This record gives sequence, C-alpha cells and structure tokens, in this order.
Amino acid sequence: MIVKPTQTGWQYIHQQAHGLLAMQLALHWRPEKRPVRWAETLVALSEHDDGQDPWQGRNHLTETGAPLGFRKESYSVDQVKNMIQIGLEKSRWNALMLSMHTTFLYEEKRGEDPALDEFLCQQKTNQAKWRKKYGDTVAEARYAYDFLQWCDALSLILCRDLLQIEERRLVISKGPDGTPYYIFQRKDSTVGLDPWPFESDTFNVHIETFQLNQLVFKDDKELYNALNDEAMKELIWVFRE
Repeated sequence: MIVKPTQTGWQYIHQQAHGLLAMQLALHWRPEKRPVRWAETLVALSEHDDGQDPWQGRNHLTETGAPLGFRKESYSVDQVKNMIQIGLEKSRWNALMLSMHTTFLYEEKRGEDPALDEFLCQQKTNQAKWRKKYGDTVAEARYAYDFLQWCDALSLILCRDLLQIEERRLVISKGPDGTPYYIFQRKDSTVGLDPWPFESDTFNVHIETFQLNQLVFKDDKELYNALNDEAMKELIWVFRE
C-alpha cells in the first residue's frame, strides 16, 4: 500500500491500484515502440503487485498501529511466490515479467535470507525456461520488462506525490529504448514528459484513494473496515505534450 500522512490522518492507496494506474499509462505508449506480447505485458503490469498478504492479524500495520506503507527493503517470499503463481495461471509470459520484476527488486538482497536466495535462484531458471517456450530473444524479454519497470516508476511518482514545484524536472528512469525520460508539472497542473513517448498529445489517468481520519488501528480488520467505510476519491492527472 502507499500511505501518505495528512493533517487529519492518512491518504491510502492500495498497492494493486498503483498497478492499474501503471497500465493506464502504458496504454498511451506509441504503438511502434510497444514490446512483443503486448496484451500479456499489460496484464503483468496491472498485476505486478498482486498476491499481497491477507487482511489478518497485523500484516498491514506498523508496530505502532499505523497503516504500513510499501518499503522496498521489506519483502515477503510467500507474497512474491503467490504473485508469480497467479501470473503463471494466465500465461508464462505474464509469469516471466513478474519473475523479472522480483529479480529487479530483490537480487541486491542475495545472501541475507536463505529462503529469498532459493527463490531468486529458482527465478533465474524459470525465466530462461519460460522465455524459451515462446522462442523470444533475451533482448525482447528485457525490452518488455524495462517497459514494465518504467511504467511502474512513473506510476509511483504520481502515487507518492513526488512532482516538483516551479516546473522542475524529475527523472523517471531510462525507458526501454535507453532514453532518459523526465517528468514535470506545469503551473496549470498539467503533466509533461521530456521527451514525449505517448501516442496522444493529451490524455487523463486516475487512481482511487481513501482518506483515513484515524491515526492508529488495533489490527488489520479494523483498518480494512475503515477503508470500506470511507468514501473513495479519485486523483486525476492530465498529461499534455
């Protein structure tokens, strides 16, 4: 989940909703630059944070009872295994993209946890096996995953409210074509990218958020019920060339 403190509590975005926003952004990518297996890549992009831990106990709370935001340094081997299994039941390409995403996130942690090490070794084997099933090259799979990772990074910038003031540019990351892309927000609140990688010269994307007016929760059930009771608010961004 993506959690931001407010004056009265927390702004809450489900982690899976961030994946849906990433897919919305991907849909506007120029057709001539789209990766192979476009439909499957889009599905993987929308599901790259699925398989989250169940709403029970205190899985979604900090030690003090606040909503627990996503942190790259924390992980659940069970969650990533579950995510890849969900993807595998749709297509091996979907599972390949999700597997490459876990490698991207956690390879730097190799040696810290035997369970994670075993998982990462298995993913290397799986990635080669699944790619060969399609007869696609390493470069084609890498381009597709780099596209997924770029859309993921762009979505996170929006969800975490990282756009800069005074139209200052913020680097997203290198795109799948190796080009560095920068994002900025104009005084009229429209969002621009340099260079512009999209087919349309203007479009909207959105995400559902929840405003929690309670700072601390005793368990996941209380947090889950609070989220279901709160009114949903859409955040909307207008992108313009």
